Parts: sequence; C-alpha cells; structure tokens
Amino acid sequence: MDREFDVVLYGATGFTGRQTVAYFAAHAPPTLRWAIAGRNAERLAEIAAGVPAADGTPRSVVVCDSTDSEACRSLAARTRVLLTTVGPYIRYGRALVEGCVAEATHYVDITGETAWVRDLIDDLHDSAAASGTRIVPCCGFDSVPSDLGCLIAVDHLRRVHGVGARRVKGFHRGRGGINGGTIASFLAMNETDAAARMRDPVLLNPPGMRGGDRAEAEPDPRLPYRDTDVHAFAAPFVMGPINTRVVRRSAALAELDQQPYGEGFRYQEYWKGSGPLALIETATMAWGQGLFSLIAGFGPARRALERMLPAPGEGPSETAMDNGFFRLEIVAEGTDGRRIGVDLSDDGDPGNRATVKMLCESALALALDGDALPGGRGRGGVLTPASAFGLVLRRRLEAAGMKFVVHDPLR
Repeated sequence: MDREFDVVLYGATGFTGRQTVAYFAAHAPPTLRWAIAGRNAERLAEIAAGVPAADGTPRSVVVCDSTDSEACRSLAARTRVLLTTVGPYIRYGRALVEGCVAEATHYVDITGETAWVRDLIDDLHDSAAASGTRIVPCCGFDSVPSDLGCLIAVDHLRRVHGVGARRVKGFHRGRGGINGGTIASFLAMNETDAAARMRDPVLLNPPGMRGGDRAEAEPDPRLPYRDTDVHAFAAPFVMGPINTRVVRRSAALAELDQQPYGEGFRYQEYWKGSGPLALIETATMAWGQGLFSLIAGFGPARRALERMLPAPGEGPSETAMDNGFFRLEIVAEGTDGRRIGVDLSDDGDPGNRATVKMLCESALALALDGDALPGGRGRGGVLTPASAFGLVLRRRLEAAGMKFVVHDPLR
C-alpha cells in the first residue's frame, strides 16, 4: 500500500487500451487508485480528461516508452499492479515485465505469444517466485475461458466426486472481429522462430515436465472429426495452439503443488461445427488455418497481409463488438470414467469486449483479492490465469455478467 497507484493501465491510447480505461471508469471501486500510461503525453491527457478521479481531480497520467528499461522500472515502482495491452509483446513487453519483477509489481497482459512467454519463464520465473510477484500473461480470450473452464471442471470432479480428470476437451463457438494489435502480434511471431517453437505441445511446462512421453504432449489436431460427446463435427481451433499450452502449464504447476489435475491428464480443444453444413464448415476452417499460417510464414505474403488487414490502433466498430459472443463447452472425463460438462459464455466480441473484461477483472483480482488468491500473498512466478487467480476470477467474471454452468452428468 506504499505505492502511489493500485493499478496502472499501460497502452491506454491504443484500441484495446481505450477499452480498458472505459471498463475501469465504469467498474473499478471509487477508492481504487488507478492511472493511465503510454508514450504519447498529449493523447494520454485527452483520455484522462474524460475519466477524472472519484474526487473530481484529473486522472493521473504516466508517460513511459516500453522500450526504455529505466522508465519501465520507474513506472513499475509507482504501482502495485501493471496492466498492459501493448503488443506485439515480443517487441514491446520485455522491459515492462523486467521492471515489474525488479520492483515486485504484479503484472497482467493479453498476449498469445507463447514463445515469448517461454522466454519469460526461463529468465524471470524464479526471481518473480522468490519475491511473491505474480507475472500473468494470457489474461484475455487467450486463454482465460479455456484455463478457467478446465479448472472449474477439475475442481468439480475433485470436490464432488473425489476423482481427478483424465481428459478434458474444449469446444468453441463465437462471433467477433479482430483488431490490428492482434494481427501485428501474429505476424511478428512469423518473423522469427517463434511460430516454429509454438508447435511444441508442452512449450510452457516447467523444466523436467516437457518430455514427449508425458500424456499431455499430444500434437495439435489437424483434421475435422465427429465428436460423440457434443454430437457435432469439430475442427482445429485457431487459438488452440495457444490455449492448450497455457492449460497444460496450469496442470503442471498444480502437479508441482501436489494437487494434480488427474493421472494421465490431457487437454485439447476445437471449434464446434453447427447446422447441416457443419462438416463443410469444419473442413473449411481446418484448411483455411493451415493456408493462412503458410502465407504468414512467407515474407512477401506477410507484408501484403499487413497492408490489407487492420493496423495497430484499428479494430471493429462498437456495433460489431456489441453484437459478438462466445461460448465454450468443456467436456471432462474423470479418472473413474464419469463425464461432466462446463459451459462458459458471454455477450460481446470475444477478442475485444470479453478480452477487456477478463483482463481488467484479472488486474482487479490482483489489486483487491490478494489474500483469497491461490497460495496467498506470497505466491509468485510466471503464472497462468488458473494458477494465479483460481476460482476468484470465476466469481469476479460471474459478477461482471459472464455465465458459468456445470452439467453433472454430461447432458
């Protein structure tokens, strides 16, 4: 509590950053001390003028370049929690995380750049763990629904039936747009070896828990198939290579904490087809994802995509974001063979509206719910949403309008 701020929103002038400011203005407690930060002082001042503090004074502004290590450490020293929406994180995230670890400041972001997260684990996990600093990437649609949904299923099987989870599958449906920052992050990963590294199914697992002989080290699906649990055709999900790595890290960290998800635990996820043309839909998605990845990996084609798709700072219209939705159906098989389901859903564009809600509630959990978080205030490291927030995040998101339903037995 000796810090000047409870939360700082970095990247407040960007497309997603402006949405985080609006969310905090509408949902943060009046007593919460929060500020906005970024590189452009003039634009920050314009935004701050529209969100004064509870006492009517101007909202605090911090000017900081995320590539300036000293400035990032100075920023981290002023706040208890730092939230950042500035990507690609491989370019603009490292100094902010290093500053947070150095100053024992908790951190959240919305990256899906798992190769970058792997580097954070290798270089900074031990230091963050020693100081009780929670560094929590992937707090948006990548990968909160998958990670939290799996945790809810595992918790229910353990608490209600006294068994672990042997296999968990997630099936996504949704509608929404894509913003320029997300595109920039995806294309940036294809400029380096990050895309190749991300193919490792246990990329984010702790040392000693990454062997190919582990049950969860199964390859990503490539072809559509018909799933008997959800009675539908399913295709590889475009975010699956991100979300599955995060869930598997959560399971591995739980195993290290002597609370394993279940013997031989596996997690995989898919896009769920719908309607009479479901097979065509899922086959097209599987083919399209492979083609897009191939194009993005070719330099001239990647540069053409950059010119054609939304640029950083651009994104869907307000109407489009309001009309979006997502639904995730979790199917969990216990070690005794029983099956249960967990449904997560919300209105609003998953990559924007839902992502902003998840990110902001994650930051608020760090700022306000420290004693209730898994491991208490002393836990730290490069964590996942499930390992950092546990079911505290479910309660927060449920209060914010997200829907959670457990089906026991599976319908």
